[in-house]
Amino acid sequence: MATVAANGGLVMTYLLAIGERAYSSWSLRGWLAFAAFGVEVETVLAPMDDPRFAETLAGFAPARTVPALRIEGVGVIWDTLAIAETLVERHPEVAFWPADPARRGLARALAAEMHSGFAALRGACPMDLRCAYAGFEAGAAVRADLARIETLWATGRAAAGEGPWLLGAYSLADVFHAPVAARIAAYGLPVGAAARDYVAAHLAHPAFLAWRAEALRDPRRLPTAGAGHAELPWPGPGA
Repeated sequence: MATVAANGGLVMTYLLAIGERAYSSWSLRGWLAFAAFGVEVETVLAPMDDPRFAETLAGFAPARTVPALRIEGVGVIWDTLAIAETLVERHPEVAFWPADPARRGLARALAAEMHSGFAALRGACPMDLRCAYAGFEAGAAVRADLARIETLWATGRAAAGEGPWLLGAYSLADVFHAPVAARIAAYGLPVGAAARDYVAAHLAHPAFLAWRAEALRDPRRLPTAGAGHAELPWPGPGA
């Protein structure tokens, strides 16, 4: 899959396998790494609770999870960190990371810790972009995760200067924290005012809004940790 650019060069088409947009936080992260920076990508849906998941992923072997990226002439890359760094390598003209070395190193650390941690929050609060939930009580482990997340966000914001994002301009560090921001919003998790402002910035980001709009067009519903709690309107724009 390649097209010819005006200068005669080849422009490769990226094909990204994703799960259900309302629920797959990893897929959101992988897609934002393209869409938030203006890099075109085609998607193919691999429903996570459907037998077609394995059938679709067979075209992205040896990946076993979404997102998975296929690049003609290169192969398949999976895992969001690997996908993100592949894009950084292939598009040096795009400001995926901060230009300043100190900020760039911090941005990578913030992304990596989010990528590998916070199991309690992930397990208790699966991402659901369809609505919010009333009455969710965060246990001690979730509260500990939230405290660490607030520390990370405060550290990033202290180095940011102006604007709502970690480290200044929107970067891959923000991409990696977007699904947790959505969880905090949907479950009404207890965070301070500065963290709530950062969450609100994510909910209003144009790429996030575009992803959520597509999620709402999908009729599939999956069980979530919100089951048993009263549904509330989505707390951000585009509800």
